[in-house]
Amino acid sequence: MRRRPLKTLTVLALASAVAAGTAVTANSAPQQSDSHQDVRNVIYLLGDGMGRTHVTAARDRYAGAAGKLTMETLPNTGAVATYAVEKNSAKPALVTDSASSATAWASGVKTYNAAIGVDAYEKKVATLMEQAHAAGFATGNVSTAEITDATPAAQFSHALLRGCQGPAYSDAACLPKKDDGSYEQAPADKTLITPIAEQIARNGTADVILGGGLARFEPDDQKALQAQGYQVLGSFGDPALPAQTAASQKVATKSDLDKAGGKKVIGLFNRGNLTVEQNKAALPAGAPQKQEPSLADMTRKSIQLLNDRKQGGSYDRGKSKKGFYLQVEGAQIDKRSHANDAAQTLAEVKAFDDAVKAAYEFAKKDGHTLVVVTADHECAGFNIIEKGSYTNAEAVAPPANTDAGNTANNSVPSRAASGAKDPVRSSGIVNGAGSGDAKNFGPATFRTPDDPADVKDGSPEASLWLTYLSGNHTGADVPIFAYGPNGNAFATSQINTELYGKLYRSLFGRSPQQH
Repeated sequence: MRRRPLKTLTVLALASAVAAGTAVTANSAPQQSDSHQDVRNVIYLLGDGMGRTHVTAARDRYAGAAGKLTMETLPNTGAVATYAVEKNSAKPALVTDSASSATAWASGVKTYNAAIGVDAYEKKVATLMEQAHAAGFATGNVSTAEITDATPAAQFSHALLRGCQGPAYSDAACLPKKDDGSYEQAPADKTLITPIAEQIARNGTADVILGGGLARFEPDDQKALQAQGYQVLGSFGDPALPAQTAASQKVATKSDLDKAGGKKVIGLFNRGNLTVEQNKAALPAGAPQKQEPSLADMTRKSIQLLNDRKQGGSYDRGKSKKGFYLQVEGAQIDKRSHANDAAQTLAEVKAFDDAVKAAYEFAKKDGHTLVVVTADHECAGFNIIEKGSYTNAEAVAPPANTDAGNTANNSVPSRAASGAKDPVRSSGIVNGAGSGDAKNFGPATFRTPDDPADVKDGSPEASLWLTYLSGNHTGADVPIFAYGPNGNAFATSQINTELYGKLYRSLFGRSPQQH
């Protein structure tokens, strides 16, 4: 039996109050620069888990060593530190998860891992998307993950735990545990333990919502969306059933998306995450996953819908300075890096870069659009290693710890003896023979445009050799690229919370006040 701690318009009222209240005070601050007045739209794209090596490896794979991905052609480049903090403190936690990182750029606060739209002390904080919506900007949220997943969720919901996605409420999913294993007391603000799907369906924060995660929603969510004027693609299920199934729900399709033209649109194209592009390409023509749009498809359509959106039936772009704020996530880069699947990881970086290209092309024509491309964190310690070299740090002959030019640098090596190649853990090329053995720790190899035509993926002759350090996130800084008015503000080393202020100033022309 589904149990909801909070129903219907109460969520809308609370979320709107937070957003509107903060937006009003934020806009009272003085302007930073006249150049910000040129920004009408902001498109913020992130590759989940996309570290610097992910970008380099995808460039090598698809453009060649001397080539560039589209994101690398954007004129402003920098780096972003991604650390989180421990709960109920300001002490850094050096490796973030997607929830705390997304909250950092969406709201400008450091928080604990798994937190959505709340600070480290479980206090709700307004998000940039809520503030943009309250101020009259059109808003959009797009992801290849479930739309209730951490990164999109942090723009238009608030939860103590990222797992509180729905459709049903449970203490285990929505309430943090105390040290003794019991659950914390439910907060007075019931929004924070309301399933994220239920919040999204009722708060109206995003005008365009595209992604996966249909199984997180129920028929009464569809009813709530339609009551707010949303064009719902597909069907959220049969109200007569106690629980929805793949048979009772109908996912949206690319064809549905192509025909969509509402001022508010929601399309969920899979009951879970969208299908990895490499797997989708390998499916037979009649497979339902073939009907899913790509991230580039969703990006182009969301830009069109937001750009054409009429506000109150009398919106005139020539007279109004209000444009749109759109977030786009390439989520599978992270998920396939967790799986240490280099082939799928590279293909998902390429799919994300295609979405960047769609945004970039619009921005170049529009002239008033800021495009920012970055990541929430690095994932898995992705490495490009020397062709033919070892893969597990157990080098046959560890280098001598000496410095011929300055003997003061010499010291006793931490590992004096060779760790000879482990025949179990280092069997060789992962995407060749032995790839199905989880114990293997060998490199994955890929041909590049610089290789001779007869060189194959998975062969020792392929020039791109890739390994992973881990199956989890790392604490490495991530790259950032920007194009358009105010893009130079991102061409520096920065902390992820600083992105919130820069994005806010780009949209509003004023500095935000602290929460």
